[in-house]
Amino acid sequence: MSKKNTKSGKLKARDLERALYQEFKSNARKQFNPKQLQRKLKVKNSQESIQAALDKMVKTGKVKENGDHLYQFNRAAAEKRSSQYAEGRVDMTRSGAAYIIMDGEANDIFVSQNRLGNAQDGDKVKVRYWTPSGRRKPEGEVSEVLERSVTHFVGTLKIHEKFAEVVVDGPGGKSISVAVHRSELIGAKSGEKVVVQIVDWEENRFGQISGKITAVLGEPGTSNIEMQAILINNGFQITFPDAVLAESEALPGEITPQEINIRRDMREVTTFTIDPLTAKDFDDALSIQTLEDGQIEIGVHIADVSHYVKPGSALDEEAASRTTSVYLVDRVCPMLPERISNELCSLRPNEDKLTFSAVFKFDPKSFKVTDRWFGRTVIHSDRRFTYEEAQEVLDTGEGDFVDELDLMDRISDKLRKRRFKEGSIDFNTNEVRFRLDEEGKPLEVYIKDRIDTNMLIEDFMLLANREVATFIKKKEERLKQNIPFVYRVHDEPDMEKVAELANFAAALGYEMDLSSPKKVTESYNKLLAKADEDPMVKMLAPIAIRTMSKAVYTTQNIGHYGLGFENYTHFTSPIRRYADVLVHRLLEKNLEEGSLYKANPEKLEETCKHISSQERKAVTAERESIKYKQTEFMLGNVGEEFDGVINGLADFGVFIELIDNFVEGMIPFDKMDEAYDISAGKLSITGKQSGKKLKMGDVVRVRIEDVDLDRRRIDMSLVKVLKVHGQPERKEDAKPKKSRGKRRKMRNG
Repeated sequence: MSKKNTKSGKLKARDLERALYQEFKSNARKQFNPKQLQRKLKVKNSQESIQAALDKMVKTGKVKENGDHLYQFNRAAAEKRSSQYAEGRVDMTRSGAAYIIMDGEANDIFVSQNRLGNAQDGDKVKVRYWTPSGRRKPEGEVSEVLERSVTHFVGTLKIHEKFAEVVVDGPGGKSISVAVHRSELIGAKSGEKVVVQIVDWEENRFGQISGKITAVLGEPGTSNIEMQAILINNGFQITFPDAVLAESEALPGEITPQEINIRRDMREVTTFTIDPLTAKDFDDALSIQTLEDGQIEIGVHIADVSHYVKPGSALDEEAASRTTSVYLVDRVCPMLPERISNELCSLRPNEDKLTFSAVFKFDPKSFKVTDRWFGRTVIHSDRRFTYEEAQEVLDTGEGDFVDELDLMDRISDKLRKRRFKEGSIDFNTNEVRFRLDEEGKPLEVYIKDRIDTNMLIEDFMLLANREVATFIKKKEERLKQNIPFVYRVHDEPDMEKVAELANFAAALGYEMDLSSPKKVTESYNKLLAKADEDPMVKMLAPIAIRTMSKAVYTTQNIGHYGLGFENYTHFTSPIRRYADVLVHRLLEKNLEEGSLYKANPEKLEETCKHISSQERKAVTAERESIKYKQTEFMLGNVGEEFDGVINGLADFGVFIELIDNFVEGMIPFDKMDEAYDISAGKLSITGKQSGKKLKMGDVVRVRIEDVDLDRRRIDMSLVKVLKVHGQPERKEDAKPKKSRGKRRKMRNG
């Protein structure tokens, strides 16, 4: 049996399932219980994690349960699977090809663009697969789409003499033609952008699928329409149904005395919010007071969305469908109507508000948590701070609540240091931000400053999230009962990918220590910490993050590797995350002593999968909006020169990030200064004539050759190499020349 052990002897969730499957397959006639399997595999995974893997394998038919906690290889299901078909979700790349992601399987199935059929990103599909000779990883083709991820798209209407169609652009230059009735154009004109709903995915004899126009957006090319298109094409509706809006408007705005009486009243405790300048939905507040025994009490107060959004209501169904707010560059597509997010549940200053709170007592000397309390509360915020305002109070030692902010800052600093000491990884990466004019056009691109007050809020939110999950876990252990709950988990990295990263880093002069899980974590932190100082390491940081598993929502608690937490959930943002709404409901029903509430585990797990899927779509939409605005920012700069850093190499060209404005573009190889050969591992390129070697982190000057807003693409050409990473700076390049074009305003992060 081949085991992918971590150095600690503990298997990752995927690898544990594979190891168990091989054990059952090798002993197909035998039965095993979790304890026997733990002993046979010689792993340090707990019996609980083995049981969770077995439950999943029973559900997928890989093993069968024979009673008395005895499990056996499911020969009948194995014979069915031998037909080389599988089910999974489409994860599409920018080229138009895709990987089919399957639960519990380590290897994704690669599907080329011409074998996808009409499957779209996020669709659940049935795929036929095989492993080509000489290769380790499977390839396949989509045989059936089982469940559509998106049903509405934005495209361009084209009205012909005898028919009309909506052309929807897809990844890799592939487009979809959707036939629509000329009599049902609802006033749309040829060339306008429209929203089309797919009513039949079967192609007609002209290779078109059938649809119906549901909205007319207008003339193409405006930023507003492009942002709407990004949302709709990723499956997010830009308006709320009338029933949802009506339900939100009917909610009472007054808090009754009866409601206050059944809650812990914390209105007299010093309380404030700290949020971004543009925020309207203040979903968390902090309170602080020193108790008579000298202990410090800090409350993390979260908007009580579950008080207003009841299970089975139109509001709840809409939130459960959306599952998340989506933050584009110039707008928010909210999970809940503004009546809730910006009014009833927004913890605005000088107003009584209903909250769900996690209240902690800290030892005044060690700043360790000595006690915690969870429950429904009513609060009254005394002040609304922006991050910058609160930071100024900390920096100057003057202003509102200076003593309270200083004490919170010192406690959060202690929490952070403990977290990193215990194995948390600092995944902080540069966040690109834009300053826009009134029409939404970008005037400035900058990196968001990460200041102490950002980290202060982050530390207390992490504490609340961890402690809520730990409360449920301890209750399970005390009662010896499984309590289905929504966990936020992050699996250990794939050590094969980490080894590849280490080789890649070593080739660029950076050593990683993979001798133990602790050393791996330390290597990640050292690499990420140096990203601001060293351009080459900055290029490695995103690659390092990609070696990590994606954090997901699930009822199976395997811990959060990135944070170094055994138990973690999301409790602190119910206005913008449906997972948090569910956590509030499940926690509330299990708070009372002697209580035990068990949700349907299968239904809850399905909801978790949907939330994770929606989260991935939201991330895609946010990235697309940033790419659009970066490309829009570069319009009018064709012919100008900028300094940039090589941040990627591909078979077709060199990727460049401009130093002035963080915009990414590409130099095709035919626009380089000579012909180049690319190394086998795509670590470097070598000039065929000069022998000059270029790699990630090298600084170059480039000329902007073309800016294509429709394709979100910026083509560049190489002017000269300014600095090869690892070599001393040449005198003539010590002070880089200014770009010939006008310099772009920039703020350093």
